[in-house]
Amino acid sequence: MFNFAMQPVEMNTKKDITIYDIAKVLNISPSTVSRGLKDHPAIRKDTKKKILSAARKMGYRHNTFASNLRQKQTKTIGAVVPRLDSYFMSSIIAGIEKVANQQRYNLIISQSQESVKKEISSISTLFNNRVDGLLVSLAHDVKNLNHFTILFKKKIPLIFFDRVIEHPNCISIVIDNYKAGYEATTHLIEQGCRKIAHITGNLHCSVYATRFNGYKKALEDNGIVFDQELVIIDKLNYKGGIDIAQNILSMKVLPDGIFTANDTSAVAIICELKQAGICIPNDIAVVGFNNDPVSKVIYPNLTTINYPGQEMGEVAASTLINLLNNKQPANLNAIVLRHNLIIRKSSMKKMII
Repeated sequence: MFNFAMQPVEMNTKKDITIYDIAKVLNISPSTVSRGLKDHPAIRKDTKKKILSAARKMGYRHNTFASNLRQKQTKTIGAVVPRLDSYFMSSIIAGIEKVANQQRYNLIISQSQESVKKEISSISTLFNNRVDGLLVSLAHDVKNLNHFTILFKKKIPLIFFDRVIEHPNCISIVIDNYKAGYEATTHLIEQGCRKIAHITGNLHCSVYATRFNGYKKALEDNGIVFDQELVIIDKLNYKGGIDIAQNILSMKVLPDGIFTANDTSAVAIICELKQAGICIPNDIAVVGFNNDPVSKVIYPNLTTINYPGQEMGEVAASTLINLLNNKQPANLNAIVLRHNLIIRKSSMKKMII
């Protein structure tokens, strides 16, 4: 039988309450308190109830960090993304967070703001915070993986998603951007377009480079001569889209089709062209990329590539956690998710029967 008479104990309110303090107050052993807090079946229900009540009243907090360090893990993963102000990237983060919560992992999110210098700083900060593993979508100006060397040396699992550089120690999670670029361009050609502009970001970035290559190949396969002047590299945000539209309007001969590497720029381009009296799609057909919600709001609705952002986040987080728990095949190098072309009115020069 335990004597649960509360013992008067002086306590420094700034001091963290420990299981020893609870044990002293309840006049029981620290091991009994520890097992009671962990809901151990060997501890009687009434004893557990008194332990939990005392812990709550005394302000006890379980030291998860110290516990995890004893197990040589922090139950924390990090995610580094180029920016958080896009629907696509926020949907990826939602997928990562969903899986992390389900698996009881903490998640630290950092953004590089499209700067390799800030990405290097983020990686260093997360490493120093002892994350168990990292999920990274690279900034557009990253040209090598030297800043990840410390992770490779310490054998900290690293997964790249969306924007990737292939590395034997990493798994990449992507869609087939080459095929998607090819399909988007082919669709415009099938609608009768022969002078197709391609709007893209920094071609050092894998996603933009492979979409661009798919665009070029579709032109080649359909006997259309590639014209470098129809490739516009710019910031793919709304303001960038306005500038791009002005660039297009200044051309001596306007394109009859536009394939742009994201929906935000596509919507801005459509709005600006319409203000200039251009009819979409009769004068210029437009295809975007990502299937952001805005693609269904703009008129005419935007044809786009459906890029499964939340699914990518869920797969990335699940793969990383499986690696941490030794449940992932060691020889896995890439996971390719499905995409699909969603045809809407912005590109339909010809009515689909």
